[in-house]
Amino acid sequence: MIKQLFLCLSGFLFLVSCKNNETHPSVSADTEITKKVNQLYTEYDGSKKSIYNQSFSNSLFSPELKKTLEDAIHASEADIERVKKSDHPDEKPLLFEGAVFSSLYEGYTGYKIKSVKVDPSRTSANVAIELEYTLSPPKIKWTDHVQLINSGQGWRIDNILFDSIGNTKDLKASLKEFTQNANK
Repeated sequence: MIKQLFLCLSGFLFLVSCKNNETHPSVSADTEITKKVNQLYTEYDGSKKSIYNQSFSNSLFSPELKKTLEDAIHASEADIERVKKSDHPDEKPLLFEGAVFSSLYEGYTGYKIKSVKVDPSRTSANVAIELEYTLSPPKIKWTDHVQLINSGQGWRIDNILFDSIGNTKDLKASLKEFTQNANK
């Protein structure tokens, strides 16, 4: 009788521990994703310092997005030097102006994570971010979507899909267009 009770208890504990392992990664994925999005919107908010004076973190950005950001910065810096050395050094070079990581040129004064959706394969996620700008009337609210990927080394921001209030569809397209214009 004790053997049967012991076997039943062991089986029950085994099933409970399997169930806990199933839900735990989802919680930690949501937590890590939320941490990455908060890091993006606090470190790169556009008001603290120029994007030219910031490095792009390997642990925050995907390798592709990091390279695209760096290529755009280098293209802008090259255009600044080209204009300085030209016959018309008073011309305006191609510069990053306005908020780079937001749909609205003026940037944002606040943000809130609305939802975190992790792909069932746990290789990608989409985070809806409600942003607002309140420094001048009228108060503006919009939603951007941060796309993240998980390549086995943790979650990294791979792109931002901009709301329709912006002039471009997404961050990568905006950066690539900027780089092409600077290299003309």
